[in-house]
Amino acid sequence: MVFIRNPFTFGKIYNMRYFYFILVGFILTFCTKTKVNTTFSKVAIETIYEDSISIRAIDIVGNTLRYAGNNGTFGNIDLNSGKVMEGVQKYHTSIPEFRAIAHTNEDFFMISVGSPALLYKTGNQGRMDLVYMEEGEGVFYDAMTFWNDQEGIAVGDSVGGCLSIIITRDGGSTWNKLNCEQLPEAIVGEGAFAASNTNIKTIGDNTWIATTKRILYSPDKGITWHSYETPITTEKETQGIYSIDFINEDLGVAIGGDFTDPQGNKRNKAFTKDGGRTWKLMADGVMPGYKSCIQFVPNTQGKAMVAVGFTGIAYSFNQGASWKELSKEPFYTLQFLNDSIAYAAGKHRISKLRFK
Repeated sequence: MVFIRNPFTFGKIYNMRYFYFILVGFILTFCTKTKVNTTFSKVAIETIYEDSISIRAIDIVGNTLRYAGNNGTFGNIDLNSGKVMEGVQKYHTSIPEFRAIAHTNEDFFMISVGSPALLYKTGNQGRMDLVYMEEGEGVFYDAMTFWNDQEGIAVGDSVGGCLSIIITRDGGSTWNKLNCEQLPEAIVGEGAFAASNTNIKTIGDNTWIATTKRILYSPDKGITWHSYETPITTEKETQGIYSIDFINEDLGVAIGGDFTDPQGNKRNKAFTKDGGRTWKLMADGVMPGYKSCIQFVPNTQGKAMVAVGFTGIAYSFNQGASWKELSKEPFYTLQFLNDSIAYAAGKHRISKLRFK
């Protein structure tokens, strides 16, 4: 099967009468307060894809869900028809494992874990072109995203005294690795987790990266960097922040813990109200324990959030002060389509989640 690009197209409205009605509708919609359900009590789970692979990265673009996993597998799902287009990417005789993906309006990108790190972008006639490769001890890329159609970033574990960060400024055709002189010095044992492709977040020019030890922050799309501490536990190499999300430039959340102690709920989740400079623990010592992904529920002004992991699905409606378990179904990663529907992926499946 072949992977197909899904570029966006935008129409233009030329008839001023139609424009008038659209404008009036927009004003009425804007001025009318819409009640958003922020007190979910259950979730309905519908599996839309099954295969013998592990999926830790999904990306929703319009009505298409893109994914990549182990065994070199990548593809997309038409969320309207359910049609799946899938392919396998090999590198010589090896089969890479993909845990991070991203997109622009023109292209799809995926990067493999381990050495060699292989970063692919969509090429001609459905094939994938290798645009970056890195070999060496300790090479392991964890997550990637784009600020805009020209500028993107991928982050990996520490190599040579600093976190591995590569950046593109030409739409993903070429990638360059930052020198350690440009980055905060690595803490002993510092890395990142390739658990859900959500330990990196961008809003505007702002970038937050969650590591096993702290938060790295850039206000200018990766040109300068700052380091911020969090109260999340980091004593063991299996502990730290696995996932972050920001609703705006100030309000953010972080979650993680220790996947070898999944019920542990001390110092594993925190929030910030000042753009990541300071963090406070939330719901410390109570559920949920370890989670690999956290996301704000859209249209809830940062009050509602959902966290998933192989331990199940947890939900908070009061900015993380208290939580409720909605399901024990295991997933690695999650993305919302709107304020009541999300898609989650994990071992052997991708599912549609309807929150009620």
